[in-house]
This record gives sequence, structure tokens and C-alpha cells, in this order.
Amino acid sequence: MSPVFRREDGYVFRIFSNEEERIHIHVFKADSEAKFWLEPEIALAENYGFGSKEIKKITQLLKQYGNEFKRQFAAHIGKRIDD
Repeated sequence: MSPVFRREDGYVFRIFSNEEERIHIHVFKADSEAKFWLEPEIALAENYGFGSKEIKKITQLLKQYGNEFKRQFAAHIGKRIDD
């Protein structure tokens, strides 16, 4: 099971360590899921069920917590961000 990085407004933010190395995060709420790239900039990679208003809200949260998520991702994967 992948670690939960944050829970906010019903959203759950987590990663899966067996995926690609590019820094990203998965966001879950109810039956919806989205994947966002965190580098080189925040961008939606995949969306399964979130509406445009929710994607906008998630994007705002990612901008707010993006650096924290990048550090958590690097710690979980075992790499420094600037490697």
C-alpha cells in the first residue's frame, strides 16, 4: 500500500513507488482518481471521474503543498530531488 501524504477536503494524496521516477502524485476522492505531474510544473496526467471544478481545486492544493509533496516523494523513493 502506498503512503498517504496528505488528507484535505476529502482528497487523499499518495504515491505508488513502483511507477516511473518522474515526480507525481495520485489524488483520490470517493470513486474518482487523478494523477498529476509535479515536475517540471504541476500538470494533470490522468483523470478518472473528477469534474473540472474539482481538478481546479486539486491543482490549487498541489500548488500550495507541491514542494512538501516533492520532498515526501523523494524520501519515499530514496532519492534527492536534485540528483
